[in-house]
Amino acid sequence: MTDVKNRIDETVKASDVVLFMKGTKEMPQCGFSSRVAGVLNYIGVDYTDVNVLADEDIRSGIKEYSDWPTIPQLYIKGEFVGGCDIITEMTLSGELDGMFEQNSIAFDKDAADKIREANG
Repeated sequence: MTDVKNRIDETVKASDVVLFMKGTKEMPQCGFSSRVAGVLNYIGVDYTDVNVLADEDIRSGIKEYSDWPTIPQLYIKGEFVGGCDIITEMTLSGELDGMFEQNSIAFDKDAADKIREANG
């Protein structure tokens, strides 16, 4: 495994929830990253954000690591979950709630329900 893949692997495994994104959770730098961070922030998930714009090796390496071409990328308990469209669909279907519950990751279920009500 290359150095950058080792760094990504260590990051993914160091936290229960990791979001590789453009920008930070406080200041996303693209609409897709903003949408995923917005969901996680709104439902109160504690997660690690990795700004791929700050490190070109991570930016290109994460795409090889996951074999997924786009950013953002969400990982839960070391497993790649998906990008913006997948996370949006999983949020609206309640599947993301189930994944958090299954992995004992705290989140605000009422807030998640409000997202579904507003988009239903």
